Amino acid sequence: MDIKFNKNEDHNKLLLSDLKKRLVKVKLGGGEKSIEKHKAKGKMTARERVNYLLDPKAKSIEIGAFAGEGMYEQYGGCPSGGVVVKMGYIKGKQCIVVANDATVKAGAWFPITGKKNLRAQEIAIENRLPIIYLVDSAGVFLPMQDEIFPDKEHFGRIFRNNAIMSSMGITQIAAIMGSCVAGGAYLPIMSDEAIIVDKTGSIFLAGSYLVKAAIGETIDNETLGGATTHCEISGVTDYKAKDDKDALDKIKNIVDKIGDFDKAGYNRAESKKPKENPDDIYGILPKSRADQYDMKEIIKRLVDNSEFDEYKQDYGKTIITAYARIEGWAVGIVANQRKLVKNAKGEMQFGGVIYNDSADKATRFIANCNQKKIPLVFLQDVTGFMVGSKSEHSGIIKDGAKMVNAVSNSVVPKFTIILGNSYGAGNYAMCGKAYDPRLIAAWPSAELAVMSGNSAAKVLLQIETASLKKRGEKITKEKEDELFNKIKSRYDNQVSPYYAASRIWTDGVIDPLDTRTWISMGIEAANHAPIEKPFNMGVLQV
Repeated sequence: MDIKFNKNEDHNKLLLSDLKKRLVKVKLGGGEKSIEKHKAKGKMTARERVNYLLDPKAKSIEIGAFAGEGMYEQYGGCPSGGVVVKMGYIKGKQCIVVANDATVKAGAWFPITGKKNLRAQEIAIENRLPIIYLVDSAGVFLPMQDEIFPDKEHFGRIFRNNAIMSSMGITQIAAIMGSCVAGGAYLPIMSDEAIIVDKTGSIFLAGSYLVKAAIGETIDNETLGGATTHCEISGVTDYKAKDDKDALDKIKNIVDKIGDFDKAGYNRAESKKPKENPDDIYGILPKSRADQYDMKEIIKRLVDNSEFDEYKQDYGKTIITAYARIEGWAVGIVANQRKLVKNAKGEMQFGGVIYNDSADKATRFIANCNQKKIPLVFLQDVTGFMVGSKSEHSGIIKDGAKMVNAVSNSVVPKFTIILGNSYGAGNYAMCGKAYDPRLIAAWPSAELAVMSGNSAAKVLLQIETASLKKRGEKITKEKEDELFNKIKSRYDNQVSPYYAASRIWTDGVIDPLDTRTWISMGIEAANHAPIEKPFNMGVLQV
């Protein structure tokens, strides 16, 4: 081990430590006082409910843990978007679980809450996975109703998805474990089966205060819409549970009896651990996003037996294309090579940049994986496509368009891991969020933006100084440095993986050592959904 390795390792383990601290804070939801108040009602917290429901000791992954981080601070924040979403196993069956966190503003829906719920449903729809809703919510957060209520991707889309999933035969089970009010009342009742907890669960279109104001009727919430009312009088709910655990046990028993599913048929062999030590990733990955390194060394620590077969190894070297296995699953890997390489003409090519030949190679490899029904894994550390007259005259836009076309039309499941840079059109070509990866996660070392903070700050500084000079202001070197640092600081905050995760541009920030689990569980989920259309790239300028 050299000194550079040790410095990288120290830096990346500090980033990992920061990740773990952030997760601890996020898991407190609305805070310790809110948790105490919640438990005083005889209720489990959202995370306790999810953990009790999922099989003990089985693997699980959390989607959108950092949703809402740094947002809505004027309202006290919205940790995890006020809802917990996990992919895990119930009685051995892979499921998505969605649980409102009533310690965060009584489980009210902020705009990010709606986006996160829609993401959970999207994952269930794409992978034909059963989805479980643990409902405990006061409904739409009224001060922001205009940003959550009426649009296509807002609150109402949830119920539309309920109906679509039902028509697709995707199992939906809901447990009403607290308040369930107004439009939110439709979610559990549009599910296949609904359980309500006695005395703590309630469901109605309007609560007692609104009923009194609207029609003058005086009635208490329990009589209006409690468990006895809906299980014995209205027939709205299907099961009455005595407490939270009883409701969750009923869900387990229902899931236990679900029949088997049609499989997509992705190839899986016996899982083998990497021969190379995965912990080495922390030392291999550079501290600086500008530094070069060999992506093949990272791949060796992610794939089974540290073995992979390269496709077109000596052509288009700034992208690595290779067949491998991850936890037994056959995968096609498309990864940005981050070290300086030499092409067949003896020309040096910068690592992390997509050149004509590498775009061409990736396009053909993606087509091959679609033909062979092999899921694709994208490992992003990309600064973008090569620029300049030579590249433009060689048709870089055309070759880049072919790669984007192949990614867009791919019918096999895609999974994206952002290791380092994810800049500009490189994000698109390497299957960023806009290109429908089944799961997309970032390492703590990731940066997502149109360009790097340094480059963007220089561009923005030129614009700012030109504007100030037009107004007659004199720009000294000190003033210029001050402006640059101010702009760069603001931009650097926006390229942070946590900024992206808070807005659900990624499904989470993860420990690099959890990458194999995310990809493996993702492919297992995708195996529930057979491919329904052939791969077709449409019209191309070849």
